[in-house]
Amino acid sequence: MFRLLLLSLALLWSAPAWADPCEAIPEQGPLPGYLAFGASFSGPVSHVIDGDSLCVAVGSGGTDWVEVRLADFHATELSQPGGAAAKSALARLALGQHAVCVANLRTYDRIAARCRIHGRPVGDLMRSAGIGEGGAATGHDPNVRRRAMTSPARPSAGPAPFRSCAAARAAGAARLSRGDPGYNPKLDGDGDGLACEPYRGR
Repeated sequence: MFRLLLLSLALLWSAPAWADPCEAIPEQGPLPGYLAFGASFSGPVSHVIDGDSLCVAVGSGGTDWVEVRLADFHATELSQPGGAAAKSALARLALGQHAVCVANLRTYDRIAARCRIHGRPVGDLMRSAGIGEGGAATGHDPNVRRRAMTSPARPSAGPAPFRSCAAARAAGAARLSRGDPGYNPKLDGDGDGLACEPYRGR
């Protein structure tokens, strides 16, 4: 039985990036009640998507595998230098290990969460393994800087944060970065410093 589980995990690891088997959270429809804000959930890490996204198996099938966006670590994008190394490190540290997570906010078909393995935060494990953070949340994403230099200035949104992404889009202000006028952390479900960004499907 244990060998079968290891073989299944190996096959999932080697599968193409778009073959996401973690389906506990539907792209459309309500969030499962056990993933409400502040709720704890746990299980073995069944799949690693990139350097800061993994799946926790709260049951035996794909519909019981919760896709988690780590809330305490922001890896370099998989397509950027260092992204593949971050994914490999996360797989080495987490795949097959029992994770205990606390749900934050929903972000598309995943949940932002803080997870621990053997009592240690996964973000700390990644940093201890020498994996540096990157991407938009840290200001080290070269694509974000390039867009900032070439994009026209956004209309001023005033001091009040937007209440919804629909309001931000109507004002021509979405995608919002932390520090932008109108940025609202409540619209930044995965805590990466970007609110109301377009959904990047896998």
